Amino acid sequence: MDYAAMLKALKDWFLSSGITIVLILIALLVVLRIVKSFSKRLSKLFLKKKEDEESRKRADTISSVIRNTLRITVVVLALLIILSQVGIEIGPLLAAAGIAGLAIGFAGQSLVKDILNGFFILLEDQIRVGDIVEVGGISGVVEKINLKLTRLRDLEGNVHFIPNSIIDIVSNKTKEYSCYLLDIGVAYREDADEVMEVIKDIDKEMREDPNWKEQILQPVEIFGLDRFDDSAVVVRARTRTLPAKQWGVGREFKRRIKKRFDELDIEIPFPHTTLYMGQDKDKSSPPLNVQMEKTRPSQ
Repeated sequence: MDYAAMLKALKDWFLSSGITIVLILIALLVVLRIVKSFSKRLSKLFLKKKEDEESRKRADTISSVIRNTLRITVVVLALLIILSQVGIEIGPLLAAAGIAGLAIGFAGQSLVKDILNGFFILLEDQIRVGDIVEVGGISGVVEKINLKLTRLRDLEGNVHFIPNSIIDIVSNKTKEYSCYLLDIGVAYREDADEVMEVIKDIDKEMREDPNWKEQILQPVEIFGLDRFDDSAVVVRARTRTLPAKQWGVGREFKRRIKKRFDELDIEIPFPHTTLYMGQDKDKSSPPLNVQMEKTRPSQ
């Protein structure tokens, strides 16, 4: 083997194409850093004057999608230029890619639908990273969203990958603010007005408590006596909280209600049945015949 000729050929290739490839790689790294910096600036542009959590989540979601799209585009372009430098004709590759893309386009219409639906989800600000949503009967925290799919993690830690094309109804539980609905059942003998006053007092205490006052946005809304159940009358109320804080506030509210009701001897009923024998027209009730059978103990 002529090592001198090989070294000379390698040297000539490096001087002609190798340096170009090195410069392309350096330029790629520089462009990727510029893209990263640009996405950060873009995130700040999406933020409102008041940098609240809602604006931050929206800005982070949109900027991450734009950043990933630009990264893929830059890397593909750099790869094509490098292939041309090592002597591979990229014209046939582009033609083949066009034909393959056309074939995939016919077979992969769902992919196009994923991308289009994902674009409008982001444009309309329906879902953001960090939101707690329900999509297709699945509830969880949005960990990642892009033009193709949305990734949710539920309360048990399970991760769900949902294609954007099947997302038709989105229930966002943390959009701007959240609410917790309180259905409080008490015995029929209790005074509903007194129960409502107790709820107001508990709400006032929580809004004055340093541990909870920042999470509760406004005084409790009491809708009144909502319905008559079999064993209880139900008073309905609602408290408004910061996004994703409704469950913690609701649990604490219920804990304080139970404690206060015990102090005031307000009965929280359990299911029970009242046996009514009926009355005759003369207001007399028929006798209740009860028959008891004595069984022998087993030997």
